[in-house]
Amino acid sequence: MATQVPAVQALGVRLNYPAIVTAAIAGFLLEAGWYSAFYKLWLEGIGRTDEWLKQNSPNRALQFLIALVCTAVVAGAVSCVIQTTGRQTLLRGIWVGALLGLGLVLPIFGLEYIFEVRTIELLLINAGFWIVGMMLMGAIVGAWKAKAAS
Repeated sequence: MATQVPAVQALGVRLNYPAIVTAAIAGFLLEAGWYSAFYKLWLEGIGRTDEWLKQNSPNRALQFLIALVCTAVVAGAVSCVIQTTGRQTLLRGIWVGALLGLGLVLPIFGLEYIFEVRTIELLLINAGFWIVGMMLMGAIVGAWKAKAAS
């Protein structure tokens, strides 16, 4: 009787959950600081006001929970890419994060923004966060190797 081997395990990827959670929290905190620093420009870019957001936003706790979960998914994906493409190191983690951010996030956002007629400033704010954030998360998951199973 054949047993199923999960695809991640078959590729030699070991999900280091403490590293992924730490990277997600670091990315989430970076996001809070990033958007606080660029808040007025970001509001202008999305065509909203602070008052509008306060009146029309759904449950804030739910928004932050979803942001944290999505950031954890990105951290896990960055970890998988680091492990499947070479050695797991801090510098490779940063490099992989930069490559994914510049090679995927920036062009995907750029395509959306050109047809949505959004500003370059908004593109730089939103894509910039993910590029820097993925580099930070890559550094954490790249440097933090999982212990070998006993």
